[in-house]
Amino acid sequence: MEYILIFISAIFVNNIVLSQFLGICPFLGVSKKVDTALGMSAAVAFVLTIATIVTFLIQKFVLDAFDLGYLQTITFILVIAALVQMVEIVLKKVSPALYQALGVFLPLITTNCCILGVAILVIQKDYDLLTGVVYAISTALGFGLALTLFAGLREQMSLVKVPKGMQGTPIALITAGLLAMAFMGFSGVVKI
Repeated sequence: MEYILIFISAIFVNNIVLSQFLGICPFLGVSKKVDTALGMSAAVAFVLTIATIVTFLIQKFVLDAFDLGYLQTITFILVIAALVQMVEIVLKKVSPALYQALGVFLPLITTNCCILGVAILVIQKDYDLLTGVVYAISTALGFGLALTLFAGLREQMSLVKVPKGMQGTPIALITAGLLAMAFMGFSGVVKI
């Protein structure tokens, strides 16, 4: 039951983008097309899950074992950067179209505070490895849901007439705020 609560909470109630405001850069930058948003969601989900596993193991068996907790942030950043490089190489070989579509945003996964934030939150919440992985996957699904919904809304907005002063970033930010308010409706569903 605990895993179901974590799953629902991470996707809807405590959505990493819309509630905790982590991962805003790719949320705004890669959300112009649904296809690109889905690709970025998949890349973030993969990196987030693997990064959570690797950083958890490094924290428990290296940093905690040798009392090096003060190196947590820099160690996690280096691990995430290495994983992103791996994903970039694989995407370039497997799906060149997706690699081109993601463009500059793929290396930005390295600095995506969502991934670093989840890795640190798993340690701070004192989750075990399985619970941490469930939390990471759920958070990645929540990130993907928010990103894909926002991309769909932005595609629809490109078809309507928006006042000149509101075109581009202003209407995108207003839409993101409305989407965040819609997700606030889930706040009474689960308490974690």
